[in-house]
Amino acid sequence: MQRRKFLQTAGILTAATLAGCTPTAEKNTISTSPATAAAPEGDLWFDISLAQWSLNKAFFSGELDNLDFAKVARDTYGLGGIEYVNQFFPDKAGDQAYLGQLKQRAEDNGVRSLLIMVDREGSLGATDETERTAAVENHYKWVDAAKYLGCHSIRVNAAGEGTREEVAAAATDGLARLSEYGQQAGLNIIVENHGSYSSDGKWLSDVIAATGMDNCGTLPDFGNFCIQRTADGCADEYDRYKGVKEMMPYAKAVSAKTHDFDPDGTETHTDYQRMLKIVKDAGYRGWVGIEYEGSSMTPEAGIRATIELLRRAGSMV
Repeated sequence: MQRRKFLQTAGILTAATLAGCTPTAEKNTISTSPATAAAPEGDLWFDISLAQWSLNKAFFSGELDNLDFAKVARDTYGLGGIEYVNQFFPDKAGDQAYLGQLKQRAEDNGVRSLLIMVDREGSLGATDETERTAAVENHYKWVDAAKYLGCHSIRVNAAGEGTREEVAAAATDGLARLSEYGQQAGLNIIVENHGSYSSDGKWLSDVIAATGMDNCGTLPDFGNFCIQRTADGCADEYDRYKGVKEMMPYAKAVSAKTHDFDPDGTETHTDYQRMLKIVKDAGYRGWVGIEYEGSSMTPEAGIRATIELLRRAGSMV
C-alpha cells in the first residue's frame, strides 16, 4: 500500500472514530475447510487444541524440546491440535530440514498444526512507515513456515505507538499488506487482543474491518483485556464478554485463557459457560485453544483443569 493510500485510510478511520461510528465491511466468513474445521469431541461443538505458551517455562528452560510438542499434546493430554509459538524456534522459520521434522512429528502423532503465534518481529501498527514496512516483511518468513507446516493462520499483534486514531490507521495498513502476502499462501493473518489498544474489542474489530481482507481476522482471547497496566496491576480493563462478542464476527481461532480455579473446577476470572455461548452464538465451530497462564497449580494440572472446564461448560451451551 503506497503512502497516499495509507493517508487516505488514516483520514477515513480518524473521521469515523471521531464521529463515533464503525467502518463498515462485509464480515469475514469463518473457515470450515479441512485445515481449520474442528472434529468435535463427543457431543461438543468444537474441538480442543493446545497453545504452546501453556508450557512456556518448560520450553524456555529446555526441559521440553519444541520438536516434541505434538507428542506431548497427544500422549499427555489426548489433544489433536497444536498452536506453536515462534519464540521457541525463532531462527528456524527458513530451515526446511527443521520444519520438516516438526511437520513429520505432528503427522506421526496424528496432530494438526493449526497456527503459529508470532511475536518480536516488529510493530505492525508502527506509525513510522519504514518501521512498519520492516515489520510486515519480517513476518513473511512465518507465513511461509506456517504454510509448510499445514497451518491455517499466523497470529500477530497490532501494536504501535501514537494516538488511538494514528495506530488504528497504521495497523490497518500493516495488516492489510501482510494479509495480501498471506492470501497468496492461502493463510489467514489473525490478531489477538494483546494489550493497549488491541484489548479494546471495538478498536480491534474496526481495524480488521477496515483492512477489507477476508483472510484478516481475530483470535479472541478470553483473558487479555487489560488496556493499561501499572506496577499495581491493570488500571484499565475492557469488558471481556463485550470484547469477545465484538471480535467474534472476524474470529478464525479462539483462545481459552485460564488462570485460577475454584475447588469445583470453575475458572475464577471468566464465566466459561457465558463466554462459550458468545462464541457459539457467533456461529463459530472451529478449534478452541487452551492457554493456561496460572501460578496456583502446575502447568500440567492447569491444562487438564482447562480441558475438563471446556468439556463441561461446552456441553451446557
